[in-house]
Amino acid sequence: MKNICDWNNCLEEGLYKAPVEKDNSKKYRILCLNHVKEFNKNWNYFEGMDDNQINEFIKSDMTWHKPTQSFSSSDNFFKILWNNAMKDELNKTNFKDHFNHMNKFKFNHKDMKAFDILNISAGIKWEKIQEKFKKLVKKFHPDINSGNKKYEDKLKVITLAYTQLKNTYRAKN
Repeated sequence: MKNICDWNNCLEEGLYKAPVEKDNSKKYRILCLNHVKEFNKNWNYFEGMDDNQINEFIKSDMTWHKPTQSFSSSDNFFKILWNNAMKDELNKTNFKDHFNHMNKFKFNHKDMKAFDILNISAGIKWEKIQEKFKKLVKKFHPDINSGNKKYEDKLKVITLAYTQLKNTYRAKN
């Protein structure tokens, strides 16, 4: 049995679902390809909502419209992060200054490979790269690992990655 398109006087076969209401209910209508395209062009989920309702929907959408539970501590890192994300008054200049050091860098594929080898995020500050390199040298140094060739080779790759990034950062300063 074929479904007939649920559009005014259309006799085409209905193969596509279109929502009837905006409340994410299971109610839908069946439309043919042409009418579902027309329906989608005109569909505006936020039609009839004011700015506050739209903002509340977007905030709720961040948690898939599920209630969230408060963290136990008022100074919990994730709670502070969440509250800051919800504030519309985020000081953009402060935020920009925090990451301003990244603007002067353009990383090539060798740099990106080096970040990957060192297992660090691309564009972090040079001091953090140095800290990570020191930790890796201590971990993979042949003297620590009984002269094992596998660790020696790993340390060579790490050193090459570090040198690649050192040259990139030096060229930009």
